[in-house]
Amino acid sequence: MKPWRAVGWIVIIAVVLYCVVLVHTVIMPIIIGVFFTTLLLPPARWLRRRGLGRGLATTVVFVGGLLLAAALIALLVPPTVSGVTEMSDSLGKAARELQGLGARLGIDTEHLAAQAGDYVSKRGQQITTTALTGARTVGEIVVGAVLAVILSIYFVHGGDRLFQWLLELIPVSARRRVRATGELIFDVIGRYIRGVALVGLVDGFFIGLALWILGVPIALPLAVLTFVGAFLPIVGAFLAGLLAAVVAFVAKGWLIALIVVAVTLLVQQIEGHVLAPQIYGRTLDLPGAVILVAIAVGSLLAGITGAFLAAPVASVIVALLRNRDILGGGAPAPARA
Repeated sequence: MKPWRAVGWIVIIAVVLYCVVLVHTVIMPIIIGVFFTTLLLPPARWLRRRGLGRGLATTVVFVGGLLLAAALIALLVPPTVSGVTEMSDSLGKAARELQGLGARLGIDTEHLAAQAGDYVSKRGQQITTTALTGARTVGEIVVGAVLAVILSIYFVHGGDRLFQWLLELIPVSARRRVRATGELIFDVIGRYIRGVALVGLVDGFFIGLALWILGVPIALPLAVLTFVGAFLPIVGAFLAGLLAAVVAFVAKGWLIALIVVAVTLLVQQIEGHVLAPQIYGRTLDLPGAVILVAIAVGSLLAGITGAFLAAPVASVIVALLRNRDILGGGAPAPARA
């Protein structure tokens, strides 16, 4: 690719990202809807190949997804409630252990607790405002999620027709490149989302199994949280492991907490060096520093949603730059792992 073309594409990407930031409340549900589509379109296509119409295949896939989500929620609620009750009974013991550790280290824990109470009482108004802001953010997330699901239904049912309609709006000379670029982007996003889901499923299973064997409360919800954390590379795994260790400490003490940390680190090492390279392949292989910078920029621009979208967006940009033949007008060559 000629240098001026590369610079031109970088400028276009920057402008697109800037526009996304300006209207992220609308754009984000569309992007998340595309993510849902990459997961749901393969089974819908499988059903179509076996004789089902578009409408029926779409209905079966989404009803099945809703039933699966409802079953997961029903499975999570009872152990979560009982686990929180068990943890509340163990919280006093954990607090005494921390107080004893602080005394051995020469830390006045009672003075720190008094200072924390004073801080909370003085910042009551600020905390209330922050809570209201958080509630509004949760409301926006819920509305955005509903919109993303509705859009994904439409995309699964007729996304190919929509894409063809959009292609007809651009000059004929550019359609081939735009089609190849769109197919590459959808291919990269699909392989990224499915790869993250598979990696998260493996992580959640083994870490949840370890927590269950060790008798740690809310093992199943923590396993699900580990699965969700996989969609926030590096940072999500760290936060999920930290929460699991805290729960283990509160419920079972230092020894079990250290075992949980060791198991989490072991699973993460196996994932990073064995599982993830086999699933993602070279095309989606991003250095850890690049992922962290992308997450930092995404969170700065669009908060939590931007942090979750940072890694797949970075993967798409890297894939486009690596497939310069598409950007430069050459033969389409969607990258495969």
